Amino acid sequence: MNAATLDFAAWSQARLAEVECALEAWVPVDAPARLGEAMRYAVLDGGKRLRPLLVLAAAEAVGGQPQAALRAACAVELIHAYSLVHDDMPCMDNDVLRRGKPTVHVQFGEAQALLAGDALQALAFELLLPGEDVLPAAVSARLCRLLAQAAGAQGMAGGQAIDLASVGQMLDQVALEDMHRKKTGALLQASVLMGAACAGVTQPQRDALADYGAALGLAFQVVDDILDVVADSATLGKTAGKDAANDKPTFVSLMGLDAARAYAQALIERAQAALARSGLTDTRALAALAQQVVQRSH
Repeated sequence: MNAATLDFAAWSQARLAEVECALEAWVPVDAPARLGEAMRYAVLDGGKRLRPLLVLAAAEAVGGQPQAALRAACAVELIHAYSLVHDDMPCMDNDVLRRGKPTVHVQFGEAQALLAGDALQALAFELLLPGEDVLPAAVSARLCRLLAQAAGAQGMAGGQAIDLASVGQMLDQVALEDMHRKKTGALLQASVLMGAACAGVTQPQRDALADYGAALGLAFQVVDDILDVVADSATLGKTAGKDAANDKPTFVSLMGLDAARAYAQALIERAQAALARSGLTDTRALAALAQQVVQRSH
């Protein structure tokens, strides 16, 4: 189906409300010594929630179990939030602005930020293993494995390690894409696959959704690099121009601005083509989310 036939604003508003309500309930207030306050500061009231929306859209496309999808959506957002808390710290990217407000280590101190990130990571897996037969054990196991693989040494953490080691170096396109497939793309692709894991899918359907997630994840990073050059900090909600100031390799520094824009569009077309060959009857929300990635302003 064509994405234009979906009232995407209404769809996303309803799903976002569901996710926010669940995060509000599941991220604790009462963790000791202001830890809960730091965790909630890191997660609530900010962010595009692209990853939870991808989980929910993929789950709907395959007819997935709604409770599993909601828990998966919140779990992937908690992993994303923890990664931002740690990435912003002085030992990593040393940033002071995130989602339009001071970063967690600025607001609560470095030690509390480190602990808040650790606790958010643990909570993500706790949500996927709720006990009391809330989710089938096999579904919980699949979701945990997908999330762990995306967050670990061959995914987000490995990509961040490459990023830190690449400051001041010239990377070719193959190396730059490998870094970002791990650092950014792995969690975005996992969001799609976690949604699909909330139901039974055929291998061709899973492969098509994996290709969609991979293309979308890379497009997201290309657009991020473009916005770092053309947008201001108020619009982005984080420090603009940070990559250039830190002498980090980007798609813009490698390809130029116009070529990077064209590449982002080509990647979104690749994602849409993957949806078309998935054989799923309703991928309108996934198609709309891909389009939103390339059209975003922050």
